[in-house]
Amino acid sequence: MRTIDLRGRELSPADMLAAVPRAAQARAEALDTAARIVEDVRERGEEALREQAERFDRVTGHAIRVPAEHIAEALDVLAPEVRSALEEAIRRVRSASAAQVPAPQVTEIGAGARIVQRWQPVHRVGVYIPGGKAVYPSSVIMNVVPAQVAGVEQIALASPPQDDQDGRIHPTILAAAGLLGVTEVYAMGGAGAIGAFAHGVPSIGLDPVDVVSGPGNNYVASAKRAVAGVVGTDSEAGATEILIVADAAADPRLVAADLISQAEHDEQASAVLVTDAPELADRVAAEVAAQAAATRHAARVAVALDGPQSAIVLVDDRAMATAFSNAYAPEHLELHLEDAEDAASAFTSAGAVFVGDQTPVSLGDYMAGSNHVLPTGGQARYAPGLGAYTFLRPQQVISYDRAALAAVRDGVVALANAEVLPAHGEAIEARFTA
Repeated sequence: MRTIDLRGRELSPADMLAAVPRAAQARAEALDTAARIVEDVRERGEEALREQAERFDRVTGHAIRVPAEHIAEALDVLAPEVRSALEEAIRRVRSASAAQVPAPQVTEIGAGARIVQRWQPVHRVGVYIPGGKAVYPSSVIMNVVPAQVAGVEQIALASPPQDDQDGRIHPTILAAAGLLGVTEVYAMGGAGAIGAFAHGVPSIGLDPVDVVSGPGNNYVASAKRAVAGVVGTDSEAGATEILIVADAAADPRLVAADLISQAEHDEQASAVLVTDAPELADRVAAEVAAQAAATRHAARVAVALDGPQSAIVLVDDRAMATAFSNAYAPEHLELHLEDAEDAASAFTSAGAVFVGDQTPVSLGDYMAGSNHVLPTGGQARYAPGLGAYTFLRPQQVISYDRAALAAVRDGVVALANAEVLPAHGEAIEARFTA
């Protein structure tokens, strides 16, 4: 991992943003490629999806619309301990997601004047589950459960076909879908799947959705940007990020393990340590080298840690570490600090904050109850992670009786005339003239 030394420098917010390690070129290239793939699916539908499956997944002739028996078979062979873990994760995520659905609120503006604030679920959702370098049944839970809690009526799921599964989706992903009662499933991957959800593919019975959600690599994240405005999307949950803020008391072994845990996702993954303790930085670097070499996906981890998106950042003090973290706005933020609980409130920009060295990101990936579909690329400065609210639309229902309308009659007419929109006022007056 490279080292970025910010000590002894007065950095403006713009300087801080410029110092953030990002793989900007990779993201720019992904956007251009993803847009072309999405457009190809819009124009050519199933034909484009099959060509993309052959090119990217090395699969031909597979059933894009997954037969119900494939889901049933996957459930039959699901290992009992995995089923138990999935069911417990479902319970935890369902419980936490329920807190994200606001109750309707009624505001009495005046006598006979009422506004109801209600949150309506979208009708149809498409959830994307990655399936390239790893298997993500946990992402099935993180996407489907909040949509169900929100009250979505139709949920379609897509994941890439696997060449080692005869073109089927990985059975553990299918089994997770089965546990949740999802029956509309498609074996299609990457940016093409996002385009298919947005535009529909009639030949395989896929109708367009209202919202697309789910994590993926930078191409999947960029495809969401390409379909924005056609459908709603969650935040761009692209290649994973972890930023750890640690002080001199942190355990370098645990810090290194957590950096590596996210680097194993993908060569584009970002792993960043921010510390005001140079000795800790040295010890973490040594631990990373030792642990990374011994892990199963050592080659992938090495590429991610050596990339421009990963670094050890040296800062002068806690204030500078906090400012850097908030500028970076990581997907996952871990606080390995002696006073982590007290310090957490200052870290305002992150997809999710993991407080203390006994709360690793791996916990949030599976069993914490929180959602692991989170904004990347700095979007946590303004965008939330996935939740039940992703699938809800706030809606105002206004109800005035005649007396309540009469009370504001003159005000509406005055404002309509001031805006040179007299027909607005005339629509009010029509209710009080014969």
